[in-house]
Amino acid sequence: MRQFTAVVNPAAGGSSGTAALLPLARLLREAGAGLDTQYSRSLAHAGDLARQAGERGRVVLAVGGDGMAGRVGGALSGTGSVLGLVPAGRGNDFARALGLPADAPALADLLLHGAPRPVDTLRVDSAAHAGVSVLGSVYAGIDAVANHHANTTRLLRGAASYYAGGLRAVATWRPAAYRITVDGEVHERRGYTVVAANSGFYGFGRRIAPGARVDDGLLDVVVIRHAPKRLFFAVMNELKTGEHVRRPQVEVLRGREIRIEADRALPYGADGEVDAALPVSVRVQPGALEVLH
Repeated sequence: MRQFTAVVNPAAGGSSGTAALLPLARLLREAGAGLDTQYSRSLAHAGDLARQAGERGRVVLAVGGDGMAGRVGGALSGTGSVLGLVPAGRGNDFARALGLPADAPALADLLLHGAPRPVDTLRVDSAAHAGVSVLGSVYAGIDAVANHHANTTRLLRGAASYYAGGLRAVATWRPAAYRITVDGEVHERRGYTVVAANSGFYGFGRRIAPGARVDDGLLDVVVIRHAPKRLFFAVMNELKTGEHVRRPQVEVLRGREIRIEADRALPYGADGEVDAALPVSVRVQPGALEVLH
């Protein structure tokens, strides 16, 4: 029977990561599995707890949102340890990309009996992050600005916080001149954002890269080029279904190694967390992480 260590963000998404874990913990223990719980003080601390648990041969459960999933999964990348996700945040986009069940009984059954499967991770290198591994995507531009606003608002939760953050970001945005290098080929574009996507979802269920797969050894690089702001809002609305990729203002490149530069120090984000600025390099690490999904 599997032995689990749950690494918990106690305040994921403004709700309780502990509350999300409780019904699942009961089901795991009733089935005979071992489970201990570790509460993180920060994302960096969560990564340390995950590595320590993995070194003891335990399955590590990341309990929280995309920031927690990315930090715990990144810490386990390349170690051979097994990750399980317990979605308890606002976006839960990597869990969505994996098709994880939302109800506790189905998730418990998966964690108890599912076979680990390899997924790709992303190595991120910049002035702020040297060799950090993440899971879902790295995005640089207006979406990073919007996500910063969404993460810092105290008045709104869930999808509403992302929508309000987007409106605030668009109101002050001016187009950026990007230099995007994909496997050595340079593309110069003027626009709103560049997203290097391992997962198809970001920003609370938006299908930014409908063709992206977590296990194909490639990144889908989505470029939203300059357009009038009224048209940009239409593109943003189409992110719900992925139809935006049909527009001429949206370009999708594919590759294994990406570098994103711009004419100013634009913020970039990774797995829901925004705390750095361009330039940034991103490289796919094929099959680097074993995940129950």
